[in-house]
Amino acid sequence: QVQLEESGGGLVQPGGSLRLSCAASGTIFSFNVMGWYRQAPGKQRDMVAIITDGGSTDYADSVKGRFTISRDNAKNTVYLQMNSLKPEDTAVYSCLLRQRFSNYWGQGTQVTVSS
Repeated sequence: QVQLEESGGGLVQPGGSLRLSCAASGTIFSFNVMGWYRQAPGKQRDMVAIITDGGSTDYADSVKGRFTISRDNAKNTVYLQMNSLKPEDTAVYSCLLRQRFSNYWGQGTQVTVSS
């Protein structure tokens, strides 16, 4: 069993920054992918950024140059540093752990970008 605990969401003004964290616990294997997805009201859930256990990353085009994903393998934790936030970044952000052909999701954290 795997549990994911997210933190760091909130309300921020346009141009501001937030840092999301997601700590995984339970049975975690060495080879895995962690990442962040987001879902805005009335829209599908989309990938924001993912990172492999080896540190390879992939980003959605809409966040390239503004968001940075990183991870601490010793702590089974993934981070998402979000800079230059825009109103269109408003969404529920969910953490993903993918291992051994299974996906595990966090409960989601709300990020609201508004003046």
